[in-house]
Amino acid sequence: MSDSAIPRHVAIIMDGNGRWAQARGLPRKAGHRAGAESVREAVDACLDLGIPFITLYAFSSENWSRPEKEVAALMKLLEQFLKTKGKEFMQKNVRLRTIGQIERLPASCRAQIAQVEQDTAQNTALTVILALSYGSREEITASTRRIAEKISTGELSPEEISKETLAQHLDTAEFPDPDLLIRTSGEFRLSNFLLWQLSYAEFFVSEKNWPDFNKGDFHEAVADYSRRHRRFGGL
Repeated sequence: MSDSAIPRHVAIIMDGNGRWAQARGLPRKAGHRAGAESVREAVDACLDLGIPFITLYAFSSENWSRPEKEVAALMKLLEQFLKTKGKEFMQKNVRLRTIGQIERLPASCRAQIAQVEQDTAQNTALTVILALSYGSREEITASTRRIAEKISTGELSPEEISKETLAQHLDTAEFPDPDLLIRTSGEFRLSNFLLWQLSYAEFFVSEKNWPDFNKGDFHEAVADYSRRHRRFGGL
């Protein structure tokens, strides 16, 4: 597979943890734990293929409406994930970044995120971006607000606003837009994920639930992507 056929940035909606657990008669938190292990498969696949960026939809802004007990279990799992993966990321030369309303997370999670981001800041093989407490409509609204504030202070004029201006005020300003979106569990929704950034991304939908999505499945998604002709509105 040529370098041009490899996406520079892959985004994943990791769907189906609860359904995976339910099918096995297990509590939902068991599905979330299994899903966290599938992240290793995706990271290793990116390293195998030389993909420099991956964004994982780990916890949406809408997920806060789930039962308090489940949210608490997810936050505990996130903290454990960061402690474990922080060491692995250092070994594999992987950098961690986050997007979303991180300030809404528990203090212990925020502290662990800050530590892993600091420890891995100089790593260069792959950037793993966790979308946490993230919603794209909220992100775009906040971006618009920041631009409006600059207009009110005279830092910007309305005539200077462009697509690039808005993109520069999004959480993802330092990253390229995703080329490929993978969604598991057979769902075809964007679910308020990277609505601006996915404008020209190719989609790959897997019927597998996220805990069953392995490195081979990731390679299959990239191979499928490599066979597509991206026209970006042209011929």
